[in-house]
Amino acid sequence: MSGKIVPKNLAKGVDFCGVAEYYYIVRSDLGCYMRSTNFNKGEDLNVFSLHPACSGGDHYLAHEDDLFYIIKGNQYRRVKNMNTDEESIVYPLHKNCQGGDHYLSAFGNFYIIYQSRGIYHKTTNMCEDNDSIDHPLHPDCRNGLYYFGISDYYYFVKPHDEWGVQYLRCTDFSQNENSQTFSFHPSVVNFLPGGLGISKGSAYGEWACIKTISNDSQTPIEWKKSIRKKIGYEKEKMSSITHNWKVSTTASLETGALTKLICKSQFSLTAEYGGSSVNTEKETWSEATEIEETIAVTLQPHQKIYVWSYQLGLGKEPVLYCRDMKILDTSNPPTDVPLPPAENQAQAMAS
Repeated sequence: MSGKIVPKNLAKGVDFCGVAEYYYIVRSDLGCYMRSTNFNKGEDLNVFSLHPACSGGDHYLAHEDDLFYIIKGNQYRRVKNMNTDEESIVYPLHKNCQGGDHYLSAFGNFYIIYQSRGIYHKTTNMCEDNDSIDHPLHPDCRNGLYYFGISDYYYFVKPHDEWGVQYLRCTDFSQNENSQTFSFHPSVVNFLPGGLGISKGSAYGEWACIKTISNDSQTPIEWKKSIRKKIGYEKEKMSSITHNWKVSTTASLETGALTKLICKSQFSLTAEYGGSSVNTEKETWSEATEIEETIAVTLQPHQKIYVWSYQLGLGKEPVLYCRDMKILDTSNPPTDVPLPPAENQAQAMAS
């Protein structure tokens, strides 16, 4: 496998949370969230739209009272349902609870992880900071990419290693007690930022030669013909990444539109996370089809020209056939990247 998961500090609006028997992955950058009963087995994977008022949070967590907490700056929004923004109330975040790297809830408490300081802050109320106390983080619990919890367990997503994408479950972050490591099911990995680089392979961009034209005569010739080129998105080919997902009828995204957004996000990431650092917003993302373009050239005696078309892919599979085409008199492909660079983040996830 190649690539790795984008960490939370580079993925604004992306987070994990959990409550009761459900686990959640929030992809505010895609406008939706996934709910599951088991990340390891990939069970009950449901995707819901994220209400606009619940989008763009710095952190997301869920509490045992079945309420969700969305932190933005020095405030948090408490809602009953992230799909409908039901029963929403905004509270100030106590100064002792501000500036955390990660937020979660477990054992009836709220926990704020300060990774650089190697501590976590525990409180029963993030507005009033009641019953608060600081504890040291066990060294094995300091390098999580994301942290989340349910009623009786803490979890954190481990950095990618030779065993793939995994998460650790424990009952005490200071002692790393009763810890157990699980792997993410491939269907869950596909929903994570950078996940397609792991499941499908790293993104690539290349110029593919779609036509060679030659003049084998002793005199110049005028060549004018239509050539066929592919343009658009391999929608059916990428539909496999969502085959285990159930996209809610209340979701504003159909499955095909969701895979498109996930692919766009993957291409925008840096190579470290399996991306190509390019912005594909202005490309044609409808179903890939062949179109005809007329080419008129003058070929000198014994001259060859080559028609190149740009495409993006994952692993070894072409995914997006771009509009850009070039005609050159060399069999060496162009060296430029015709797409604009993605915005600087890992790469464009914080926009």
